[in-house]
Amino acid sequence: MTLQIERREVGNLLMEGIPEIPKPLSEKVNQYLQTRAATVLDWSPDGRSLLVLTRFGETPQIHRVESPGAQREQLTFFDEPVTGGRSCPDPARNGLIFLKDHGGSEYYQYYFFDLGDSSYRQLTDDQAKNGICRWSRAGDRFVYASTARNGVDHDLYLRFLDEPQRVELLWEGDGYWYPLDWSPDDRQLLIGLYRSINESYLYLLDLASGRIVQIREADDPQISYGAALWSSDGSKVYFCSDHQSEFQQLKVWERSSGRFTTLTEQIPWDLQLLSMSPDGQHLAFTINENGASRLYLLDTGTETYREVRNIPLGQIGNLSWHPGGRQLAMTIDTSQQPGDAYVLELAELKLTQWTFSEVGGLAPDQFVEPQLIHYPTFDEVDGQPRQIPAFYYRPQSGDRPHPVLIYIHGGPESQYQPTFSPTFQYYLQEMGIAVLAPNVRGSSGYGKSFVRLDNGYKREDSVRDIGSLLDWIDRQPELDSHQVGVIGGSYGGYMVLASMTHYNHRLCCGIDIVGISNFVTFLKNTKSYRRDLRRVEYGDERDPQMRAYLYAISPTTNAHKISKPILIVQGLNDPRVPASEAEQMLAAIRQNGGEAWYLLAKDEGHGFRKKSNRDFYTKAVMLFLQQYLLCAR
Repeated sequence: MTLQIERREVGNLLMEGIPEIPKPLSEKVNQYLQTRAATVLDWSPDGRSLLVLTRFGETPQIHRVESPGAQREQLTFFDEPVTGGRSCPDPARNGLIFLKDHGGSEYYQYYFFDLGDSSYRQLTDDQAKNGICRWSRAGDRFVYASTARNGVDHDLYLRFLDEPQRVELLWEGDGYWYPLDWSPDDRQLLIGLYRSINESYLYLLDLASGRIVQIREADDPQISYGAALWSSDGSKVYFCSDHQSEFQQLKVWERSSGRFTTLTEQIPWDLQLLSMSPDGQHLAFTINENGASRLYLLDTGTETYREVRNIPLGQIGNLSWHPGGRQLAMTIDTSQQPGDAYVLELAELKLTQWTFSEVGGLAPDQFVEPQLIHYPTFDEVDGQPRQIPAFYYRPQSGDRPHPVLIYIHGGPESQYQPTFSPTFQYYLQEMGIAVLAPNVRGSSGYGKSFVRLDNGYKREDSVRDIGSLLDWIDRQPELDSHQVGVIGGSYGGYMVLASMTHYNHRLCCGIDIVGISNFVTFLKNTKSYRRDLRRVEYGDERDPQMRAYLYAISPTTNAHKISKPILIVQGLNDPRVPASEAEQMLAAIRQNGGEAWYLLAKDEGHGFRKKSNRDFYTKAVMLFLQQYLLCAR
């Protein structure tokens, strides 16, 4: 019997079953929601200031910072969040390009912002989804990926700043093509083709002839290529690949001889970011070591590298070299401090913090850092139980045993990496809830074999890893195995729903954020430019046998097994996991007489990016946990 629940509307939010947020709860949560972060975009074209993304109102916008600790000068003032930004290499143009969509649709459009008079103009035409771009060395044009041709494939287009109407299709092909780097003379491009996390390709595109040449280490299609950059004289290409390795390694290709050399054989972790200094003498790169970033500098003359050891342990992002080549800007985000802009002085390896983001008046020294643990799961490796990594946040005080919230990341080819989370700190300090963030099989960061362990018919093995985590919780005297909830977004939302169907009797509640509820309908309704990429991971629903399997394991098929409360959160404009996935799961739970709260934002997509929406969502989550996790016994 379907329960009739009133749907009410507050601004752009539609909700069902969610009570009024109590004022004391709202006021307490508000303090944790007044934190902010800053993300490095680039240096200004003249090198005199840093451009960062930060939020002082409703959405993140571009700001300029003149010196360490200086006031952030806001440059853009849109209702929608700005995404990314790159300064023009030509200082005379004194501007940058950035991306912005509408309502979370992810149909990003390019804009040029003039730093001289603060004017801007839209460069692309709202008819396509536009992605990765690269400026030419001269700064008169840029290449970018776009679905403009057919709405499905990402081709490469060239756009000229001085001729707004001039757009050239550089390369078209099936799949997701993207630009990597211009050659020093602007005559050639390094480009990539992405098929899956385990299969991608690297090419050299000649702009005059339109011909491409594959840069290929072997004929094996199961090679994944990452970032790639030219040497300063164009004689070499530095790139990342996992050929003959479990991990992405830094390699160099010498064009004259065709020889490939691996430079980082001694680092058993994935390389993530590459950034070449303007003079080509130094290549900065980061590695992901057990979920934390480490920064290295490579001397391109000797091709030897060293680690920069004075970097705070956390996540390093957005490496950006100063035009003079003596400074390297980056974003650093840790468990105890929001993301901020830092600058490394190359000569002394001195690190200077440029932005100082607020934490709502809270005490940073009280923020809890996680402990990396490993727990045994159901299968074996070399005769021993396979170990699953997880980050364990333990409350510093309060009654024991502690309630537990399991946070499951999305992707699935992603990885939980500790960053500053005001919501995690609220769980820990105000609610006494321990947080466990596992990297179940299928997560990246632990080798390509681990990534493949959940593909196709192995899908529910990752759910079994959550069952093994529940077993681990049972064995911890400081944790209450009778008070356990699960939360996750996107694929993590599927994992929440699947965990609720498999372990309903061991869980108190679940929070599903933009989650997949039925793989067959998801693959049918996700945007066409994503469909083939997702089929590689989940299976091809057009095959009858696979379709039957996907249907059998889908949460909507098994919704009758769920008797514990669920909060379902969704953005109406989500292009990845359509809102219909949330609506059909809600209907299935209600059909079986289950308890479900529902929150839908009409001006959001795959997650909530506007502060007012996210604030209400966070308060609803806290109220839900208060009612169904803390009061479970």
